[in-house]
Amino acid sequence: MTRRNKITIAGIAAVMVIAIGAILYFMVYLPSRPTTNAKILATPYTQSIQTMGTTVTITDYTNAKGQESAVAGALKIAQNYNTWATVNQKGSIVDEINNGAGNGKPVKVSAEMFTLIQDAYDLSSQGTGYDVTIGALTQLWHIGFPDAKLPTQTEIDAVLPTINYKFLILNKSNQTVYLSHKGTQLDLGSITKGYTAKLMTAYLKAHGMTDGIVDLGSSSLYIMGHSPRGAKIPWNVGVKDPNNPTGENIGILTAENQFVSTSGIYERYLKVGNTIYPHILNPATGFPFSNDIQSITIVGTDDATYGDGVSTTIFALGTKKGYAYVLAHHLQAVFVDKGGKVYVTPGLKGKFTLNSASNYKLADISSLQGNG
Repeated sequence: MTRRNKITIAGIAAVMVIAIGAILYFMVYLPSRPTTNAKILATPYTQSIQTMGTTVTITDYTNAKGQESAVAGALKIAQNYNTWATVNQKGSIVDEINNGAGNGKPVKVSAEMFTLIQDAYDLSSQGTGYDVTIGALTQLWHIGFPDAKLPTQTEIDAVLPTINYKFLILNKSNQTVYLSHKGTQLDLGSITKGYTAKLMTAYLKAHGMTDGIVDLGSSSLYIMGHSPRGAKIPWNVGVKDPNNPTGENIGILTAENQFVSTSGIYERYLKVGNTIYPHILNPATGFPFSNDIQSITIVGTDDATYGDGVSTTIFALGTKKGYAYVLAHHLQAVFVDKGGKVYVTPGLKGKFTLNSASNYKLADISSLQGNG
């Protein structure tokens, strides 16, 4: 399961959750004084579990009965998808599909898993550089794991022909999934957390939760309702400096009833000599994408699955084309480039405040030459 940028939840005392090999990019500020809103709790009910290769946390401010069971039910969803969508794990549906590649036997899956895989297929079909069948390549590099290595060109050339989303055959009527090419492997890591966050949020809303945070490894965040500081006051999300995650924020983003998904080149990487190889791989070349993007934060209100996947595909497009893509798909974003510039889409103007003490500068996308 892909582990990406981290988010910390901070209140009267800061609570920091750091996964090995990950980097902190966000901080969600909880109130330092009791709420005056009788409909929400002054002290939230919070539960965390270790799953999906990280820490999954639900922070619930809703003043309602049955909090504990609702939160437990939502956390179970994360555990289920960890079992079903992770590779190399007993009971994994993705493993069953991958192991049957080219054997002529489609695998029947649940409606939820079929939708997740269909979403990944649809995103792959857009031709942006995202391809859900990249699994053999990610396993070859295995960045973020003890056995990570720089593959030889011969090894890369051997797996590139296995990457093609058209090898993924979906039968909606029978609800089956099949990989038609031997050696082709699914990798749902870049999309599963957003999808799971969406399902968890829907479950919590159906069980009465109105105000709180669903945090999956802090790379996929769903903010529900308003800040406990007031019914009309949004949450404050601090965007951390990707080059100095323990330092000052580069800015503050306000959000309410939205998902926030981020991806960056420094959260997982392989260093060989003086060369750093980020974990976001190009299915066309077999090597990491190379452009001006340092981190991308996607903000939206509709589909966290889509936003989660888009935050990865942006790296294939570069800043300028990525900016246009975000707008065309009714999303908003904050781009941080390697030159210390921050590009904010129109829908976040007035909702993102740059820290004047940071070394970053706001820039207009029209000033960007080329595509980055």
